[in-house]
Amino acid sequence: MNRGRRAAILGLAAMAAGAAGYALQRVWRAGLTDGHASAAALMRLSLLDVAGKSQALSQWSSRLLLVNFWATWCEPCREEIPALIRAQKIFVGKNLQTVGIAIDSVDKVSEFSTKYGINYPVLMGGLESIDLTRQLGNRAGALPFTVLVSPQGELLASHLGALNDTSLEQYLQPHLAS
Repeated sequence: MNRGRRAAILGLAAMAAGAAGYALQRVWRAGLTDGHASAAALMRLSLLDVAGKSQALSQWSSRLLLVNFWATWCEPCREEIPALIRAQKIFVGKNLQTVGIAIDSVDKVSEFSTKYGINYPVLMGGLESIDLTRQLGNRAGALPFTVLVSPQGELLASHLGALNDTSLEQYLQPHLAS
């Protein structure tokens, strides 16, 4: 292969890698095209909690709702749980409600929730929850996946991958009550 052609291929590869890196850095996306309909579907959900009691997500509709789809077998999910616990503790007075939707078995989720001291409701979602995450912007169907829904029912943002304290606060802060 001649030098010019190799340089062109390497240049295109570098541009593609740069674009992918930018996309990974900007994982929160606001204004999703079907966000309103998807957020409405999310808010109509009623799922069982780890105690077996049905919980409607609409019970938190007056709050800024941070919904995290996760599983105990998912390493990035386990890594982000402490940040979600801290956010719930810090921002509960600013009208935030975090809700976890676990795609896992009740026994494993219950044990995990107790071990980590999860301080927000954890609901049990089946594999069909992955389809809902796709409607909410998770084209890969991967975990963890988090969405932020306004008290007006608007999908404000979505995030694929583990959150940390800094990224979580950065995206919550503009939407939190003063």
